[in-house]
Amino acid sequence: MTKEEVNNTIYDQYGDKWYTAYDDPVALLRAESKIKNPWVISKIRKYSESTKIDTEIQVLDVGCGGGFLSNSLAKEGFQVTAVDLSEESIRVAQRYDETQSVKYLIADAYHLPFVAAQFDVITAMDFLEHVENPAEVIKEFSRVLKPKGLFIFHTFNRNWISALIIIKAVEMLVKNTPKNLHVLRLFIKPAELTQYCSEANLEVLEMTGIKPVFSSIPVKNVFTGLVPEQLSFELCNSLKLSYMGYAQKS
Repeated sequence: MTKEEVNNTIYDQYGDKWYTAYDDPVALLRAESKIKNPWVISKIRKYSESTKIDTEIQVLDVGCGGGFLSNSLAKEGFQVTAVDLSEESIRVAQRYDETQSVKYLIADAYHLPFVAAQFDVITAMDFLEHVENPAEVIKEFSRVLKPKGLFIFHTFNRNWISALIIIKAVEMLVKNTPKNLHVLRLFIKPAELTQYCSEANLEVLEMTGIKPVFSSIPVKNVFTGLVPEQLSFELCNSLKLSYMGYAQKS
């Protein structure tokens, strides 16, 4: 039987929709970033304070897409390099970089064009569920991460609940959702991700769940196909659906 392949070509077609569309699942990513970005920033700040790094924190954002996280990190004063395979996404991210300081590159996550131990922090948000071999990608992240450096991630758990909500519900309720935007077999259980990190000399120190604030979804919006502008997400204890976390290199 032929395996279902995730549709990664969609990201070449977004253009400014990364920042403007509500009739597209990219609006969900934009809404999620409002809770994810501050969480990531807080972890990097805490790491910087605890390690007493006296130079600018060097961050690599892998699978940066339209630059939601990369550009947010740059505004916080971090030195950011961001990579993606989508040339169009890179162009959009550059346009929306208010600091014009992010170094954007087209690069393959399996073969990053960087020397060993170059970065203090690596982020991979909504990325690991889009690759066939996340364990190998994480090993490559570890290669370019400095000792004691952080790997920060966001991905989806693999179970029937996430299949129903993250895949089926989005296909039914959000306009312009392409087939195989997500594929369940590529979702990653938290225990699996912990194992992948361990094999790459990384220790997972924290995981937290994310869920939509259902009260932020007006009933009248449910069947319009549009993502409501006021949609918000919140952190939660459950890792059943969407989860973030970070690991530290030994």
